[in-house]
Amino acid sequence: MIRRREFIAGLGSAAAWPLAVRAQQRQPAKPVIGYIGSLGDNPGSLPRFFRQGLSETGYIEGQNAEIEYRWVEGRNDRLPALVRDLVDRRVSVIVTLLSTAAALAAKAATQTIPIVFRIGGDPVAAGLVASLNRPGGNITGVTTLGQELGPKRLELLRQLLPTGAAVVLLVNPTNPNAVIETKQIQTAADFLGVRLLILYASNPSDIEAAFASISRQDIGGFLTTADPFFGQQRGQFVAFVARQAIPAIYQLRRVAQAGGLMSYGVASGSLNDAYRLAGVYTGRILKGESPADLPVQRSTRTELVINLKTAEALGLTIPETLLATADEVIQ
Repeated sequence: MIRRREFIAGLGSAAAWPLAVRAQQRQPAKPVIGYIGSLGDNPGSLPRFFRQGLSETGYIEGQNAEIEYRWVEGRNDRLPALVRDLVDRRVSVIVTLLSTAAALAAKAATQTIPIVFRIGGDPVAAGLVASLNRPGGNITGVTTLGQELGPKRLELLRQLLPTGAAVVLLVNPTNPNAVIETKQIQTAADFLGVRLLILYASNPSDIEAAFASISRQDIGGFLTTADPFFGQQRGQFVAFVARQAIPAIYQLRRVAQAGGLMSYGVASGSLNDAYRLAGVYTGRILKGESPADLPVQRSTRTELVINLKTAEALGLTIPETLLATADEVIQ
């Protein structure tokens, strides 16, 4: 015969069991972050500094958070479908560290799912947020300098060119910032007395066509508007201008380190910190904070890198005044 005390204890356990099951069933699933990136190779393309910021808020991919990856691969026309897919999957937050175009596509797709961006440029002028301090709506993020630096790149390049030399500006017409940046660079060219030849490219075949056009003309210098797609083609650009012996300036420090003549853009430390802050914001939103209450963070630090080895190969002498202002000189 079962003792009365054991029987009562057994009843207690039986009663507690369905409660425990129901509590377990109510436990929320891992939050899912929808990430829109530029490269289509693997999840390692997600900047490690973003992961660092995410971990600072207690979230680690594969442990207590998941990430759904979508890759643009240089084709902005794919953005609406990629974002819509993430919205349909009801991700917890959409993260785009890619471009203004990606952030705008995300904003157009949802007014309820939180969005965290990292862009180069003015998010207010782009229509992403109402103000930096009070973003409003479901979107916030981090901004670094972007199209504002185009005129300065032209000014730096001009110091290495003979008077009257023509400069090619390669523009991606699918980038929302392209119109503003092109106008700014054209204004700077008029002021500096530089003859500017504007060519357009939004895919690899367009780039080849632009190269063919440049090869048929007497071109003194080369630069592009700030664009993630052009960043992916950096090796192609460096090889081409080397063959043509054309001085060029780029947006990214790593291009100068890889053989480009010069780069002028956001300081690498600032860019890394921007990715980290985007990760922190993502984690804070997953914990329940509203994007509308998270001010847009802004970084304005820049850096100039000059590759003297490339300059020597081009037969260029870099002015001492320019070398003195460089943050890094590659021998």
